[in-house]
Formats: sequence, C-alpha cells, structure tokens
Amino acid sequence: MGYKFLLTFPYSKKMKSLDIWKHSLLNYKKALRRARSQYYSTLISENGNNPRFLFSTIAKLTRSQSSVEPHVPVSLSSDDFLTFFDSKISNIRHKLNQVIPTISPEQAEAVEMEASIETSVTLDCFTAVDQAEITSIITSSKSSTCLLDPIPTRLFKETFPLINDPILTMINASLETGYVPQSFKYAVVKPLLKKPSLDPSILANYRPISNLPFISKILERVVVKQLYCHLQDNSHFEDFQSGFRPHHSTETALVRVSNDLLLASEKGLLSILVLLDLSAAFDTIDHGILLHRLEQDIGIRGSALQWFKSYLSDRYQFVNVNGHSSQCTRVNYGVPQGSVLGPILFTLYMLPLGNIIRKHSINFHCYADDTQLYLSMKPDQNDQIEKLNACISDIKTWMTINYLLLNPEKTEVIILGPKNLRDALSAQIVSLDGISIAPNSTVRNLGVLLDQDLSFKAHISQACRTAFFHLRNIAKIRNILSKSDAEKLIHAFVTSRLDYCNSLLAACPKSSLRSLQLVQNAAARLLAGTSRRVYITPVLVSLHWLPVDSRIKFKILLLTYKALHGMAPSYIKDLIVPYQPIRTLRSQNAGLLVVPRISKSTVGGRAFSHQAPVLWNKLPAHVREADSVSTFKARLKTFLFGQAYCQTS
Repeated sequence: MGYKFLLTFPYSKKMKSLDIWKHSLLNYKKALRRARSQYYSTLISENGNNPRFLFSTIAKLTRSQSSVEPHVPVSLSSDDFLTFFDSKISNIRHKLNQVIPTISPEQAEAVEMEASIETSVTLDCFTAVDQAEITSIITSSKSSTCLLDPIPTRLFKETFPLINDPILTMINASLETGYVPQSFKYAVVKPLLKKPSLDPSILANYRPISNLPFISKILERVVVKQLYCHLQDNSHFEDFQSGFRPHHSTETALVRVSNDLLLASEKGLLSILVLLDLSAAFDTIDHGILLHRLEQDIGIRGSALQWFKSYLSDRYQFVNVNGHSSQCTRVNYGVPQGSVLGPILFTLYMLPLGNIIRKHSINFHCYADDTQLYLSMKPDQNDQIEKLNACISDIKTWMTINYLLLNPEKTEVIILGPKNLRDALSAQIVSLDGISIAPNSTVRNLGVLLDQDLSFKAHISQACRTAFFHLRNIAKIRNILSKSDAEKLIHAFVTSRLDYCNSLLAACPKSSLRSLQLVQNAAARLLAGTSRRVYITPVLVSLHWLPVDSRIKFKILLLTYKALHGMAPSYIKDLIVPYQPIRTLRSQNAGLLVVPRISKSTVGGRAFSHQAPVLWNKLPAHVREADSVSTFKARLKTFLFGQAYCQTS
C-alpha cells in the first residue's frame, strides 16, 4: 500500500499541475479573445463611416493579399509624385495653349455667346456668423486630422469651448476683410490610387488629394453655406448637375437618365449614350476665368469677390508619402480636391456647358466632371447623328477655351435599344467627332454597368461577385466579432452594394433579382449563424431585413415621397404627376399619382415614371400621408415587411 502511494503521489501532483495549466491557458485564451473582440469592436464603431479603413482592417485580419489596400512603394518618393503632378498639369496647359490659336475668333465667340449667363442679383459681402453656427459646423465636421494641424482634431473639438472667441473673431475677420490667412492655403497632397486593381508602382495611376488644416475647412464651410443660399435663391444651379448638391446623388441622376432611355426603347427608338471624360479636370481650372465667372455669371462682387481672389491666390502644396515630405510648390491652377469649397467652385466653372448642349437639343446630365449626352432616334435619322456631332464639337471648343481637356481615349459611346435596330445603326456610324463607338456591350456609368438591352444583368452579376468576396472575408473573422459588429460590416460591404442604385432595377424579372437575394440570404445566415438547410424566411424576419425586391420598392417609394415634398431634384419631381380628377371624387384628396400609359410593359413599365405611381397608389393612406421622412420610412418598412412575410407565411 505504501509502495503504491509513493508511485501515485507524484503522478497525481503532475496531473493536478497539468489541469491548473490547462485551466490557466483556457482563461488566457478567453481573455485574449475578449480583448481582441473589444479592440476590433471599438475600431468598427469609430470607423463605421470609413469603408476604406474597415476594408484595410479586414484584409489584415484575414491576411488576404488580394484585398489588402495597396501602399505606395518605397521606390516612389514624395518628390517623384510632386514632379509628376506638376508636369501633368503643365503638359495639359501647354497642349491646350497650342490648340487655342487654331480656333477661329468667330467660332470661339459663338460658343461663348451660347454659354453666356445673365444675372442681376449680387452677393457683395459675407455675413458674420455667431457662436452657435460655428459650434454647429465644428461639431458636425469629421474628426480627420491633417499633417498641418497643430493638434489632433478630436482634441480641438474637446477644447473648442475654451478657445471659441478667438476662433470666431478670426473667421469673421476673414469674411469682413476678404482675406484668407496664408496658413490656410497650404495643402498636404496624398496620392490616392484611382482603382485598387491598378499597379501602385506607376505614377499615372494616382490622383492628388489635398488635405487642408481643419480650421481652414471650417472657414470654407461658412462660405459654402452662404454661397449656396445665394445660388439657390437666384436659381444659378444647373438643373441637370447632380454633383455636390443636397438631395442630389448618382442614383437620382441615373434614375432620370435610365427613365428616358427605357421610355425611348419602349417607343422603338434607339439611343446613343456618350460618356465624356476629362483629364485632371479639377487641377486645370483657370483662376482668372473662374473669378470672371463668379463676378459676371454668379453676381459675386465687393469683399465677397475679394475673398475668393485671396482664397485662390498664393496657394502652396507638398506631397507626403511614407512619412516623407517633398519640397513645397506654388499652385497656379485648379481647385484643391479634398477641400470643402473646391467641388462647388468646379460646378460653377462648368455652369455654361448646359446652355451649349441645350442649343443642340441634346439630352444631358452631369455629375461633377462626368458629363453624359444621350439622344433617341430612329435608325434612318442621320440628321440626329450630325446634331450630336455638332454638339460634341462645340463642347470640345468650349472646354479648350476654358482649359479643360477632353480625353477621347476614355470617352465612351454605346448604342442602346432593340438589338435589330442597334445593329443596323452600328454599321452606319464608326465614330462621333473622333470618338470611337465602344466595341463592348457594357459601359460603366457612375458606378453602374449599363448594357445595350438595359437589363442591368452585368451590373447585378458584378455586385454579387463583389458582395460574396466580402462575405467570405467577414466569415473568416466572424468568431471574434459580436453580432452587432458583424452586422455593421455586412451593411458596410454587402448590403450597401445590394442597395446601390437599386431603384434602377424596378420591375426586373425575378430571375435577375434571384442572385441578389442569394447574396442577402448568405449574409443573413452568416450573421445569424445558421446552416444552409435552415429555411431562410424566419432568419430574415428575425433580423427584420426586407427581401431584395421589397428593398427596391422601398427606395422607389422613398424617392417618390421626397419628390412630392420638395426633397428631391426637380428633374425627378417632373416625372411624377399628382392625380386630379375631372369631377369631384373621393379620390381627389387621396394623394394618388397619375399612372402613364405605355404600350410595352416589359420595357417602359420598368421606368421610374411608371413604377413610382403604380407602387405609390397601392400604399395605404396612413403611409402616404406621413408628415416627415422618418415617419414615412418607419410606416413604409412596416407595410412592406408585412407584405413580404405575412403573406408568404
């Protein structure tokens, strides 16, 4: 017995120590998992509106080389980038200066007369702002910090109540005197790769993005607010310019364009769509022409005009990559990309373009520097092609005079409509004023792939591939994410792609939408942790997710509500007509819309102008009569949710 005790005691002690070690290791792993989960949860919460950062974080976690955000190679120095960016603009200006003398004075004068705009109301000075307005602007601004900021932006916001008086005095002094402090006019240029798939070792694949001091952007926001009020009150905006304007977006622009193209196809017409591309548009703007346009066309005079002169003059920039900065160089042309004021100044610079296109009776739509022309016609109407040629020729002339370079290599042309008709037209025309007809059957327009049949099959296929790619990456780290954090990532990378411009998919066949629904089903299963064998409807109901077809209806109806209540572009409001019965009926106050008659529901029935009233008139009265957007959204989702799931169950 004693012998057995001597043999078993050390063994028991060893087993006890092993159990303690296993228990400690298990506790360590649990604590490590909790710490990692908490760390990434904080990152996701703080960067919920920064998809680029989230994408890079997920790529590092999954060690996915194909999805890691490319970095600037060490072989490319900051001076290399500065030299390239400066020489690119100099070369464009030199090329345009060689072409301008070849334009006859009569042709230049004719184009300028077509582009002229008259204004009578002026903005002579800016109004001083109060403490409440400055506080509101600073609070609502992003907490991004520039290399030129003396302190982090987050710290600046926290200490602002202590230093608000000198900041307010500085802002109002700038507005009153028409002088922008020199320190506000320095920019740090960060080279940004145009597309993730491009080779990061080639300088031409980068675009310059200017980072400005935080306080300078606050001053710009004050000016933009007052400038926008002047433009809005005096109807200076181009109706068909959707860039950088409230209630306007790429989706509203594409809704109007696709609506016109679908209705033309329904009538048996062909449509020619031209997507114009400009080279370095923001960086080639001539300051003298811009100031003249602000004064003569927009009516900015006095100290307000002097402020813009000060803002555009004596600007400097340097490039910073991989922790190294280049020498500083003077900026003689362009408006800084990444600034608050730059985008709206660019749209004002492009303002006369609309008058030139209207003179030729060509349909068009602009989004910042992306301009699309489209013309519907019968195959034998050769005069329409000549009209489009003349329009493009005048656009080239105007852009050359205004130091904007049209890039024919990246400008695309596609013929849309019935296949038998477009084949006949394609044989007749090879190019439009030197621009070749696209040999491929799809073009990318504001992030959406358009095919010649307007079926959007290519766009749906691309969206599904990208969404599944992100789902696979999220699945790799799902075990360290809480349900709420995983849902944020799914909405950021997957749902956002399913919803992007989904109003264009109205009345698409269920076979086309099925692949999108499969993506949503996979996302729901990943989030809920269920297997493929589990019926998906209860999972979607538990997550309170509308199915894909209901999400499309939701977007169309929301846009309709906004159009009826002055929160949508005028070109969308023009597509819907309130129903007014000839005689007194109970339905005259029901808030219904007129449903236009179409001959072929398969094509014209997919247009927004047809789908919006059809869906709107089916809504219950309490949904249509909601007194705010938030109330309408809540009631609409409840209604669509009941339609989608209660009926199926």
